[in-house]
Amino acid sequence: MSVTVQERRFGKILEAVDSGSVSCIRDLAREFNLSTSHLQHLFKATTGSRLGQALAERRLCKAASLLLKSDMSVKEIGYAVGYKHPSSFVRAFERFFQLAPGDYRQEKLTERRFS
Repeated sequence: MSVTVQERRFGKILEAVDSGSVSCIRDLAREFNLSTSHLQHLFKATTGSRLGQALAERRLCKAASLLLKSDMSVKEIGYAVGYKHPSSFVRAFERFFQLAPGDYRQEKLTERRFS
């Protein structure tokens, strides 16, 4: 079974999303020479998920990892994963993990100590 050019191209798009190397749809579309709307439509048709949601989830998971593996402040982590405003980062993190970033760090590190 041969893989089509479009399937290979989409595979590269998924790799870019998974690697976290691109944090916004516009940059990803530019990298693959697609319009943002075409890229979003292609992603939704292929995966069933929204591209913006996938990128946001990737950034938040990276932030969660940084909370546990670094001494960076919540504000620094927000900037590091692509948020321009710390309050936007905190709100997004709370929606996704049901905990504020500082509480997440404290709870997960406490769990590690007692397990």
